[in-house]
Amino acid sequence: MNLAGTAALVTGGGSGLGAATARALAGNGAKVAVLDINETNAAVIAAEIGGVAVRCDVSDAASAEAAIAMAAQAHGPARILVNCAGVGTPGRIVGREGPMPLGDYERVIRVNLIGTFNMLRVASSAMSTLDPLEDGERGVIVNTASVAAYDGQIGQAAYASSKGGVVSLTLPAARELARFGIRVMTIAPGLFLTPMMEGLPPAAQASLGASVPYPPRLGQPSEYAALVLHILANTMLNGETIRLDGALRMAPK
Repeated sequence: MNLAGTAALVTGGGSGLGAATARALAGNGAKVAVLDINETNAAVIAAEIGGVAVRCDVSDAASAEAAIAMAAQAHGPARILVNCAGVGTPGRIVGREGPMPLGDYERVIRVNLIGTFNMLRVASSAMSTLDPLEDGERGVIVNTASVAAYDGQIGQAAYASSKGGVVSLTLPAARELARFGIRVMTIAPGLFLTPMMEGLPPAAQASLGASVPYPPRLGQPSEYAALVLHILANTMLNGETIRLDGALRMAPK
């Protein structure tokens, strides 16, 4: 897909992987709508890249529909959706104070899994009506899972469940949307230098980075964004989850 002048949506675009992706897309000529529940962060990134900032709660149907409509008013219908919005609240199934509150589990599932599906369903519906490009392609959706989908650690029951759901969503979504010429891919990052990671002491960051076989460091958000660009360019990539983790396999804890 030629990105020049192409409208793109990036959820969680106000920080971390989403911000890096928004920058990479804009740097290659795309018209980027930065969607984030944090309007201030979204506005900062949008101003930096010449895009548009749109408040969006991915877990809410009406908010997603309104955000995509607002972005279309500014840039035209989007052919690209990159889902980076997510939360990583840890919690043991049984902790010192008893069982995990069900609401804590529900929130992670709602944002990470239902939020991904919510954006996918609305964006793909709009893409399905667009004129086809080369190879009959109408759009590309890239979701974000995690290596926790495969190697969930103690305290990650909710997070691993949500990301495992995103992995399992990928193939059936790609199969269903193939008739419209819409590809669906997922990236499962390992340990990346996101705002959550930046909150840890430098020694802890270094220790986590050293646990990666090669390269023995934390991943950079720009490396995630680079993979997004390759997925967009390579039409044969469809219905698959790519681990982006330096051969990391997470320990139990």
